[in-house]
Amino acid sequence: MSITTAQIRGARGILNWSQSDLAERTGISATSIGSIENNQSTPRESTLKAIRQAFEKNGIEFIGLDGVR
Repeated sequence: MSITTAQIRGARGILNWSQSDLAERTGISATSIGSIENNQSTPRESTLKAIRQAFEKNGIEFIGLDGVR
């Protein structure tokens, strides 16, 4: 299941992660993460999967296409 840019920002906020923190945990550049969050690029499904897995590994749960906890 895919995740939205709002969920990415929300999950980072919950974990108090910067874009650089997420980049370190996923191997995706901070610049790319910023572009994804600002809807300046359309990420591949594999990129979204890596982001999702990094968050879930740290206790984040995604709820549908709207929520995160």
